[in-house]
Amino acid sequence: MFQKTSSFNLPVSLAAPIPILIFIGLSLLSFSIPFSLGHPQWLVGTIVNACLFLTAIFLPRKFILPLIIFPSLGVLSRGIIFGPLTMLLVYFLLFIWLANLVLILVFKKFFSHLNYFSSVFLAATAKSLFLFTIANVYFQLSLAPKIFVQLMGLNQFFTALAGGIISWIIFSFYEKYNSRNKKTA
Repeated sequence: MFQKTSSFNLPVSLAAPIPILIFIGLSLLSFSIPFSLGHPQWLVGTIVNACLFLTAIFLPRKFILPLIIFPSLGVLSRGIIFGPLTMLLVYFLLFIWLANLVLILVFKKFFSHLNYFSSVFLAATAKSLFLFTIANVYFQLSLAPKIFVQLMGLNQFFTALAGGIISWIIFSFYEKYNSRNKKTA
């Protein structure tokens, strides 16, 4: 269904100005959704993870760093998703950024060898296990409340899976549109 290439190449090749437009759109979404919506977390997390999967497919590596950072900056700017616990998010920022990077890199790596849904599952698992482990360590050291263990575990896993499904729908539309254009050319 999708063109498979080496682990750090893009599965989709786009003409020159299109990646920049996609980057701008995904940047706006990944910051503005957490900033403007705030709640519910399952919806915000799903949209953000869909943006991360779209980044993995459509954008070259030079665009990854801003997109792994923007969502948590949106949450922090809003200061409402975790209510009075928002300041605890500051202690997790680096790990959230690393987890977003893990999601993108694991998806890219396995997408070149496995099908789409297996790649999404492995990427979601890697991201949620990483965050769950960090949150659990913080909890054991009494640096974070127990709710962060839940928020950084199963919630992350399910929102990543849901984001993967949404991005698959977008990829399907792209593939259908792209193959139709190739037939008419």
